[in-house]
Order: sequence, then structure tokens, then C-alpha cells
Amino acid sequence: MQPLDTWYRIRNESDVDSPALLVFPDRIQQNIVLLKSMIDDPRRLRPHVKTHKTKELTRLQLEAGISRFKCATVAEAVMLGECEAPDVLMAYPLYGPKLSRFVSLTKRFPKTNFSAIVDHPDAARALADAAMQAGVIIDVFVDLNIGMGRTGIQPGAAAMALYQQCGQSEGLAIQGFHAYDGQVHERDIEKRKVICTQNFEQVKRMAEQVQAAGFAKPRIVIGGSPSFPIYATYPDVECSPGTFILWDKGYADGLPDQPFLPAAVLLTRIVSMPAANRLCVDLGHKAVAAENPLERRVYFLNAPDLKPISQSEEHLVLEAPVGHAWKTGDVLYGLPQHICPTVALYDSLTVVEHGAYAGRWTVASRNRS
Repeated sequence: MQPLDTWYRIRNESDVDSPALLVFPDRIQQNIVLLKSMIDDPRRLRPHVKTHKTKELTRLQLEAGISRFKCATVAEAVMLGECEAPDVLMAYPLYGPKLSRFVSLTKRFPKTNFSAIVDHPDAARALADAAMQAGVIIDVFVDLNIGMGRTGIQPGAAAMALYQQCGQSEGLAIQGFHAYDGQVHERDIEKRKVICTQNFEQVKRMAEQVQAAGFAKPRIVIGGSPSFPIYATYPDVECSPGTFILWDKGYADGLPDQPFLPAAVLLTRIVSMPAANRLCVDLGHKAVAAENPLERRVYFLNAPDLKPISQSEEHLVLEAPVGHAWKTGDVLYGLPQHICPTVALYDSLTVVEHGAYAGRWTVASRNRS
């Protein structure tokens, strides 16, 4: 076993039930400072709140001068409105009850300017109708598909027609383009730069076309965490990293050019020893994101030689080296491979200050309703 007198270890771990997701505000603050140092103007930052879903972390960013945010759920938009975030982009298609719920936020939170994305003429018409019925005007961005293949309209004539439709629709105020390139994961930043340059060219051409058609210069919201350092060097572009605030094992390994600090750690306990070289901990599917292969779900900081061999809803079974000294009740500290869906598994985050458990932050927008 490694010594436990390291940054993630808490003195009063016996007071913390497991599994728990620990967060470290001092490291979070350092990550916010680093983020701001990577761009010329914090007004070009539009961080995504899906990573943390909490008011406390939103307020830390507001206090740091970050005023624009992006979200994926109405619950996240509500959380941002309750924090009086000045500018919120709902970067998710709005259909069904989500549409009316979103439009109602413009009156419920008058200090927040809410905007939406559209990628289809029907979506634009539905949003315009809902806005007119509510007597409001909704800022809107046309969502471009630049390779992710998930949402968005292909750049070209259809995207131009949609932009013009939004510009002519009562109830809508066309703002520009939104584009997400989540398919970009190259570890080598030089390779990432090449791909991002190609992706941005598609958006740039659309921006030139709409200006030639008489529209004002469009705002461009683009990218995520991997592409953030590249787009941060582009003038006027709004960048949308999200994971930076808590970071995780996946990005720490995959993005060595971004020296953010891991600021969220899983605390779990050995609850059984079914064999001499088998340990069972209380870190099942309900406690850590399980979309990655078993061996890439969690990395134990104080036990890197433990090997996951099976996982179920409430249990994770680990293989230990021969002659290990672990015993039931011992605490393990693990970095999640993917922090965003891991946060969504917890009602609250366990706050660690000065090396000790100090309280809890509610994951306010985990509840979608």
C-alpha cells in the first residue's frame, strides 16, 4: 500500500459514509484560475454545468468573473437561473414539455438571459410559437453538425435556410451558431489542432454566408474540453469546456496539455474479502459511471495495484496482490474515469476543506424535474 498522507486523504474519514464523492474547493479554485489564464477574456468562456450541476460551483465561477454558461437540461437551466447567471444557453433540442418549461424560465428568472439551439425547421417553428404565446422573445442559435453526428444540421444550404427562418420568425432573435465537436479526442494536441481547424472552417463559411445575406456578424459557440485550448486562441469565439472544474482520470490521461487538478475523488470501503486475494468494495454501478470497460471506471490513488474483476449494482470486486495487507473496513480513494455521469449518481457532494470533511453541496439539478 502507498502512504495515505496525500492530498486526497481526509483525517475524519470515519465520519463519512461510503460510497461518497469528495470535492476539494481549493483545487476547484485553482482550476478556475487556470481556465481563465488560458483565454484572453473571461467573457469568451461559456462553461458547461453538466459536469457539476451545483449552485456552489456555479457561484465560484460567477465570483471569478465568468458570466456565460451552457447546460443540457431544464433543471440545470433552473439552477443557473436561481444563481442569477446572466447568460445561459440551453444546448439541447427542445421538444414536448421541455419546450414550455424552458420558455417559462424567461419570466421566472428575469435577471438571466436564456437562449436555445435549433437544428430543424420544425423545432424553430415550435419554439417561435411557444415564445409568442408567452409574449417573449427567445435568443436562438442554429446548431451545426461538424462531425459529432448526434444533433445539429449539416452546414450548407439547409442550415442557411434555417438561419433565415429564425431571423424572420416572430418570437425569435437569431444570434449565431452553436457547434460541438465531442468526437475530437486526439491525445496529441497538434493533431487536435488540425482537426479543429478543419471543423471550424465549416462554421466560418456559414458565418460568412449569413453576413453576406445581410445578417449581423454571428456569435459562435463551439467546442468542449479537448478542443478548448485551440478555440481559446480564436478571436471572438465562445468556448465551452466543462470537465475542467473537477477533472477526471480520463481527461488527465488523454489531455496532457491541460494541467487541471483532479478535484473529485470517490471514497469507498472494503466491505468483504471473499477470497485471500479478493476484495469487495461498495462502489457499484450506482456509485461510479459504468459506461467504460471495467478496467477503466476508477483508478485507486492509494491502491493502484488493485485490479477490478467484476461489478454489479452495489459491489465492485477487486483482485489484490498475493500477501496484501488490506482488511475489511479499510478506505480506498478512487479517481473516476468519467466525472460528469458520476456526479449525476449522487444527491450531494462531500466537501473537503483543510484535509477534513466539512459539509455537503447538494447536486441541485440532478433531479430533472
